[in-house]
Formats: sequence, C-alpha cells, structure tokens
Amino acid sequence: MYFLQGLVFAFCREVLYTDLTMGKNFWRELPRPFFALAPMAGVTDTVFRQIIARRAKPDVFWTEFVSCDGLCSRGREALLRDLQFSDIERPIVAQVFGATLEHFFETAKLVASLGFDGIDINMGCPDKAVVAQGAGAALIRTPKLAQEIIEVTKEGIASAGSSIPLSVKTRTGFDRDELETWISLLLDAKLDALTVHARTKKEMSDVPARWDDVARVVRMAKGTETIIIGNGDVRDLADAKQKANETSVDGVMLGRAIFGNPWAFERSEKIPTVEEKLRALVEHTRLYEETWETSKSFDLMKKHYKAYANGFPDASDLRVRLMACRDADEVTRIVEDFLRTTPL
Repeated sequence: MYFLQGLVFAFCREVLYTDLTMGKNFWRELPRPFFALAPMAGVTDTVFRQIIARRAKPDVFWTEFVSCDGLCSRGREALLRDLQFSDIERPIVAQVFGATLEHFFETAKLVASLGFDGIDINMGCPDKAVVAQGAGAALIRTPKLAQEIIEVTKEGIASAGSSIPLSVKTRTGFDRDELETWISLLLDAKLDALTVHARTKKEMSDVPARWDDVARVVRMAKGTETIIIGNGDVRDLADAKQKANETSVDGVMLGRAIFGNPWAFERSEKIPTVEEKLRALVEHTRLYEETWETSKSFDLMKKHYKAYANGFPDASDLRVRLMACRDADEVTRIVEDFLRTTPL
C-alpha cells in the first residue's frame, strides 16, 4: 500500500514537472565530457541511485531496463516500481526493451507521462532470454524492426504531448563488427543520444572493450546532432576522463565501477574510508527497506553487501554475518559492533 500511494503521489508530481519541462532536451545542457550511471538490472534501482546522488551524483542516471511487454500487461503494477524515481536523481532516463511495436508506442506515452527526462531503447543486451524475445541485441539482426521501433517510440512520445529526447544503447555488432551498417542506421534515425558498448553481442564481456571502435563512432557521428556515449571496461572516473580525452566522445558510462562505491562519480576521486563505506551500507539497507517494504525481497539487497564489505581486514567474516541478516535493524547492529570492535 505504501508503495502504491507513493507511486500515485510521484505520478501527480511528475505530471506537473512534465508540463513545465516537456520542451527541454537535457542532453544539450550537459558538460563535455559528461559521466553517466549505466542501467544494471537488479542493481541500479531508485534506492541505490539515491544513495549515489547523496554522495557523488553522475551527470545522468538511467533506470534499470523494463520490459515494454510487461508494462502493457496485466502485471504492469509490479514493473512500475522499477520506474520509480525521485527528483534528486534528475536528469533521469527510463530504459525499456522489447520487440512489439504497439507496446513501444504505449510505453513511450507512459514514460513521458511519468515525468522522465528521456527514454532509452535497449538494443544491446546480450542476455539469452532477452535475445530470444527478439529484443536487446537481437535487434541488431533485424534492422528494419529496429528502425520501426525508433519511429513508433517517437510517435508515442509526441502523442503524449511531450518532446522528451530519445536515445538507444547498443553494441558494435551481433557476432562481428557491424559499425558501418548498424551504427550508420542508428545515426540516420536522428537519435538525441547513442550509447555504444564497445563489444559485440557474441563477445559478451569476455574480451576487452575496444574503445577505438567508440572513436570510430564519434567520427561517424560528425555532422549529425546525435550525442555519443562510450561504455565498457571503465575502471573509475579517472579512466573515464582518459577515455573521453582519447576518443573525443561526448560522454562516458560507468557500470561495475559503482559496486560498493557510491562515491565513484566524485570529481575529486575521493577514496572512502571503511567506516564511510559501512555507514553507506547501513543507509542503503534502511532506505531499501523503507522504500520497498515487502514488495521486494530483502535478500535482493544482499548482493550489495559483497561489494561494500570488501578489501579490508576481516571483511569476509563481516560478509558472512551480513548475508544471514533478515532486516535493516540486524544489519545496523552487526555493522556497529564491527566498527566498535575491529581495528581499521
């Protein structure tokens, strides 16, 4: 009940926000280079995004990706929680995936009405279950459908009386380099932004990301108005800055660098203390419990414990204790006991 009431309140607030900002394209207002948080399913929910924003906010947030088919089904209520966000997370882009044209149209209307700053179509996810639906990276193999999805999404945005920007996140190809054909097609679609993960679908994350391919995309995009974002194997903010300088890319997206480190976007490249990390863990846990109550399993929070409690004396013992916890109060007691009794 708490979640549904919060969603209704957020919806009303965001409709007002949309009325005031529907003509703005936030991409044009970002610094160059800018740095963005990658969408990661089961990780970058509104709770983690708020924890990050309170410490070192990126220039752009993405939601976890959400199924257009699911949002157009009877079970949409459960998926709407993945589109929950707060004002501290702006600018924020909703990422969606699918392969059904009418569902993209309806989803675009929904995203615009919820007050998001942009909508992003995932055309790069290599997950087998997603690809089997003809979605994610499978769209690289069906370029005509990909074009139609982009156009119908634009139509859905316009039908909502909005002009929020549209972007795509993809890879360099399906099982080989397809930059000249696939990326050219996407650039011709006049997207507001394009994120390129510098590997093919076949390569998953098994080979190093090829940032020279990102540089190629930047050169291909010259003369267009599409903003280019690079992604893949970005270790930290310093590495992101170096990659931006070497490729002249407009922005860089960081993913795994954020695990256990909500300070990853700190411009001074702050190294948090053990106590700061563990207090962030407690804050993260409490906000998770307050936000989701029983609508999401508490066990989903525990994947973060492995990242927070890592790289310091007795971290493994602490992780074992945290993994057995059942609520935020228990986590708080264990962390406070650890900080009181463990020399750091």
